[in-house]
Amino acid sequence: MPQWRAVTGRSHEPRARFAEELRLLRAAKGESLRDLADRLGWDASMLGKMESGRSLGSPEIVEALDQHYGTPGLLLALWELAVGDPTQFKEQYRRYMVLETEAHSLWHFGVSILPGLLQTEGYARELLALGGYKGDELDQQVEARIGRRELLVEEDAPLFRAVIAEAVLRTPLQDDSAWRGQLEHLLEMSQRPNVTIQVLPQQAGLHGLVSTSVMFLRLLGGRTVAYAENAIRGELVEENASVEQLHHAYDAMRDLALNPAESRKFILRMLEEVPCEPST
Repeated sequence: MPQWRAVTGRSHEPRARFAEELRLLRAAKGESLRDLADRLGWDASMLGKMESGRSLGSPEIVEALDQHYGTPGLLLALWELAVGDPTQFKEQYRRYMVLETEAHSLWHFGVSILPGLLQTEGYARELLALGGYKGDELDQQVEARIGRRELLVEEDAPLFRAVIAEAVLRTPLQDDSAWRGQLEHLLEMSQRPNVTIQVLPQQAGLHGLVSTSVMFLRLLGGRTVAYAENAIRGELVEENASVEQLHHAYDAMRDLALNPAESRKFILRMLEEVPCEPST
């Protein structure tokens, strides 16, 4: 077989390729970042971060750039590849991230935090900052996590069930506004036909997953794998007997949870308890 060789000489890493295309298109137009910012109405520093690869920006910015450069859909397609690129995540998560995009149904239990697929930007940022991320690296990890949410709103989105321990909903963010936004997002997502959210009340007592968060991925062909995580590490579980053991524990725990309608009422009560912003 002949050896593969580069044709364009451009990066094959999605995030770097996206940033490279942005720089090349602006250079071809002979514009400065300030010129571009003035024409589009977006902040020049944000556009600069996108061109340097420190930020992916938002789909709205990318669509405006596509229109400005006369590249309908090209930059948005590159942006989608960059957002969904599993290499943005730590090594131990990469195989899981690939399998997550291939799953046609997912079941999650969160013992201490909300599942990444349901996190808002405010929640993800505070959580990742506690994990030691800061500056540009924090921005990149937040964008990567928020980008995963697209999985649940795509046209062929998988079925997703999340069972959330009551303690998770009683552990607010430091920013009341951000916490209110997170609870509102949960209520919004619970109305989607492919999403089911249940709350496990504290009074349910001990259960088989009391110290473990887990996500089950049902893959094409009927195979199920699991990603189990505790305070120390996470592990992709593919061996059938181990997955089955985890699934039995999940089913028994889910039987103790509130039904979807009761869970929605519970989240509404949590939302009503969030302190209101002072009137001006």
